[in-house]
Amino acid sequence: MELIINPGDGVHLSDALREHVQHKLEPVQRKYGERLTRIEVHFKDENGAKGGRDVHCTLEAHPEGRQPLVAEAVAEDAYTAAHQAAGKLDRNLAHHFGKDDRVRRH
Repeated sequence: MELIINPGDGVHLSDALREHVQHKLEPVQRKYGERLTRIEVHFKDENGAKGGRDVHCTLEAHPEGRQPLVAEAVAEDAYTAAHQAAGKLDRNLAHHFGKDDRVRRH
């Protein structure tokens, strides 16, 4: 599974941020990595240096042969936004694949 991180406007992709994102997505990769082709991470800072709760993190998980699943979060910094979005993505994938697994058993 491939991990693509796009820093977007106003967000600097430092080594620390890259490692943070990878660490937060490790549980997702362990649970669902064989079912996903890639995860794309998109950051965007709406207000730049003005500050505020304006850093968007969008995660797109691409299941094999299916439409992507998306999770988003907005926070004061990229680290918090990534943390929140990763949790949402994990829950979305659990729901999505859990539903698939239930349908296949019947």
